Amino acid sequence: MCISRSEMTEKYYDMVYRLALSRTKSRTHAEDVSQEVFLRFLKTDKVFESEEHIKAWLIKVTINRSKSVFSDLWLKRTVPLDEEIPFSSPKLSEVYFAVLNLPPKYKTALHLFYYEDMSVKSIAECLGEKEATVKTLLHRGRKMLKKTLDGRYDDEL
Repeated sequence: MCISRSEMTEKYYDMVYRLALSRTKSRTHAEDVSQEVFLRFLKTDKVFESEEHIKAWLIKVTINRSKSVFSDLWLKRTVPLDEEIPFSSPKLSEVYFAVLNLPPKYKTALHLFYYEDMSVKSIAECLGEKEATVKTLLHRGRKMLKKTLDGRYDDEL
């Protein structure tokens, strides 16, 4: 592969950060997770077959590191600060926060599909699930969002 790891870090940092933010709901934790993911990426001896393989590896490590944030005993005893995330419209903010409040398996599938423009097949590979399972997660996640948003954006979900 002709792209260096540092160039890949620059290319995928935003994707990793957004995924970590959607899972942790905290900018501070998302930054920590992102830094940890890329530190592992830069240190790994793993030989990647393609750029898609790198992307899948980064997503998997981000999901795993985000889970570990919640297993930290100190974090279990703290309360997150309210954080403002800027959006170009109130509607985008409302939908994003509704996604954040979904159970992790639905939140991750919806985030990867809508915010990272990944295909069902790619999501299935990253999560180690069948494509049918990912389709079910997306369908049920959309249903939960529709219920949460009270039908306000029916034509867009």
